Amino acid sequence: MKKRIVVVGAVLVQNGKIFAAQRGPQMGLAGLWEFPGGKIEAGESPQEALIREIREELACEIQVNDFVTTTDHEYDFGIVSLTTYLCELIEGYPRLAEHDDSKWLEASELFSVEWAPADVPAVEILQQRLN
Repeated sequence: MKKRIVVVGAVLVQNGKIFAAQRGPQMGLAGLWEFPGGKIEAGESPQEALIREIREELACEIQVNDFVTTTDHEYDFGIVSLTTYLCELIEGYPRLAEHDDSKWLEASELFSVEWAPADVPAVEILQQRLN
């Protein structure tokens, strides 16, 4: 049985654009794009984990808003269960600590980058909602 990895992702929306981050060479799935976030630690709610992860990865503060979706995707290394939430910046501006690149994309541009497979269902939902 494969290891189950429970993670959260922030769909940061600002001025009608969505933030995408490219995974760095030190990360699994290097070069693919994702909604930033990470693992939920013991005792944390998904929202608390997301606030902590964005503070660590992007050095900014967010407000977690609406649930988008939860998706399970099987990779070689395990099964990732990704829950995404719409979020907004409330302090600071994203500064990359772990990622190689980032972009603010219009809904119509979301598939101009290659997303990590677990993120694709959320991207599809956002494209339908925001177009």
